[in-house]
Amino acid sequence: MNQSDLQSKASWVWRETLAIHRRAPETRLASSLSSVEIFVALYYGGILRFNPKNPLDTGRDRCIISKGHGSICLYPILADLGYFASEELHRICEVGSFLGGIPDPIIPGYETVNGSLGHGLGVATGVALALKSKGSDKGVFVVAGDGELHEGACWEAIMFASQHRLDNLHLIVDNNRISMLGYTDEIVSHGDLNGRLTAFGWDCGEVDGHDVSAVQAVLARQKKTATGKPKALIARTLKGRGVPGLENAPLSHIINPKPELIDALLETKS
Repeated sequence: MNQSDLQSKASWVWRETLAIHRRAPETRLASSLSSVEIFVALYYGGILRFNPKNPLDTGRDRCIISKGHGSICLYPILADLGYFASEELHRICEVGSFLGGIPDPIIPGYETVNGSLGHGLGVATGVALALKSKGSDKGVFVVAGDGELHEGACWEAIMFASQHRLDNLHLIVDNNRISMLGYTDEIVSHGDLNGRLTAFGWDCGEVDGHDVSAVQAVLARQKKTATGKPKALIARTLKGRGVPGLENAPLSHIINPKPELIDALLETKS
């Protein structure tokens, strides 16, 4: 897609995510709105190799979504691409639906269990090592939140990936600077996250995470560059983007906007 098409698709996904939360308030809206452009860049920007007709195709790149609760915005993307029928989007969190508030591998297009934060990067590192040992050219992409980087297991994976020169591994950090109970800088500050990852031997880029074309461009550059280093993209985002009272609010993770506000936003943005 060209830049205009990518932006149009991102706007559509933003609206669809609001509509999903309107129907299923159990979903985490704020976390999902900060990652919209990341997933649009991955799936519509020519970054990932995937096969909706065969989600486990061995020729696919692996996309491991560590912040599962913040990937509800991926549901309409997967339906749009043909992983499952779009009618399923109207049954989220209902009895008998495979689309839950926390996604798991029963959903076509999801690789791993995504409930317990801080483990996705370690899993992705293992997958990247296995693929590299087999001589595969497939990439492994992991989408993580900045809050889960407080977990020590993440930094073990970061060191491991660097030591083993896993340049097929791509970490995308949804850096919205808010975890469940407040701003990350007031809990455990990451400081200069770009500098820290670079010091650990990673090839890093940083970008406005809501500029979908910029996200796509950096990911494309990193994917085609063989540096012998794992790659990281720090996407500066806003939690709850575009929703008054939710955007960048310290407790946005656990706040549900009033249904009438969502209805007004959907009507205005339609």
